[in-house]
Amino acid sequence: MASRPAHKTAEAFLDAYLRELAGIGNRSPYTIRNYRNDIGHFLADCRERKLDPLSINRQVFRAYLGTLRERNMVAASVTRRTSTVHGFYKYLLREGATDKDLLYGVALPKRPKRLPHVLDPQTLNALLVAPDSSTPQGLRDRAMLELLYGAGLRISELESLDVGQLDLEEAVVVVLGKGSKERLAVFGNPAADAVDAYLKDGRPKLAHEPNSALFLNRFGGRLTARSVQTIIKRHALKAGISQDVHPHLLRHSFATHLLDGGADIRIVQDLLGHSSANTTQIYTHVSQARQAEVSAKAWERVAEQALEAPRRRRKAANS
Repeated sequence: MASRPAHKTAEAFLDAYLRELAGIGNRSPYTIRNYRNDIGHFLADCRERKLDPLSINRQVFRAYLGTLRERNMVAASVTRRTSTVHGFYKYLLREGATDKDLLYGVALPKRPKRLPHVLDPQTLNALLVAPDSSTPQGLRDRAMLELLYGAGLRISELESLDVGQLDLEEAVVVVLGKGSKERLAVFGNPAADAVDAYLKDGRPKLAHEPNSALFLNRFGGRLTARSVQTIIKRHALKAGISQDVHPHLLRHSFATHLLDGGADIRIVQDLLGHSSANTTQIYTHVSQARQAEVSAKAWERVAEQALEAPRRRRKAANS
């Protein structure tokens, strides 16, 4: 085993690990933040129990996972934290901070198969028209909603957009997706019209000084992901939508509605920027489930009509 640098703590290794992920691994700032939170939480737990994180074993980590379950952390989050922390300990082995993988043999908790929720077209339309288009902020919000849905963007992709990445004539936008991979996202006329209106009548009133960002806040700075989430929830409430509405829900709806309309899954995969068709495959299950639900409701109406017909005939005969 290579000797550990003198006085180098697990927290110092964590800083170096995150710098490597951000630099060589091209991880996004959101991923780095989540990694820091997940790994940092475990390291803090070790310190509270007076344990050296560089000398623990897998039983310690399993006990930690048990406390997460006791706190009712959802299974998907426990799985993510397990994977994230274990990745860090593989890095520690590679860097010579440990002489073996201290968490070797810790299995990932099984993630329940959950289909993503989507908005039906009528509910979606109510959300899209909720912003007040007579104000600069309303024009901005309408453009954001239309672009999130119309191009199937991730919130990180939307937040980082600059004006120069848009081509309204061709209705395309160059986005920087996961792993800093560029892709060309296309959108329809509703999104193009909404963005055009915002650029002409909304953004100039928000831009107090030169700024390349497409979506601006009231101070003229780039709109943050947190602000986008808050704005969407506010408009969902205004539209009378009871379910939890978040930016990724619009992306889910975009993919599912395309498949409902008969789009090829490989095309949807390209539009979403998925590296594997397996990731896109879940939307086919959502589409099939929605179609089955529609079919079941249709058969219920047929059955009700079939039962009602004899009643109407008897009533007519007795009158």
